[in-house]
Amino acid sequence: ELYQNYPNPFNPVTNILFDIPETNFIELNIYNINGKKIKNLHSGFLMPGQYNVSWDGTSDDGVKVPSGLYFYSISSSKFNKKNKMMLIK
Repeated sequence: ELYQNYPNPFNPVTNILFDIPETNFIELNIYNINGKKIKNLHSGFLMPGQYNVSWDGTSDDGVKVPSGLYFYSISSSKFNKKNKMMLIK
């Protein structure tokens, strides 16, 4: 399960909470409104459990992204889900 981030809207940091029911390779990414991936928050195997990952509003190259609507997505071999969030400066 991928839960709604909190706080939302956010500035400068938000938390993304998700559950993993079985060991699997997980990708957790942030996308801009145009669908371009701007940040990889996790890429690798995770054991079953609940996880909380923070995003500080920066891209993979460390640049602060502008205010706006963003999407976060979790994917594995058995599950894909995407939610939206709002960064307000």
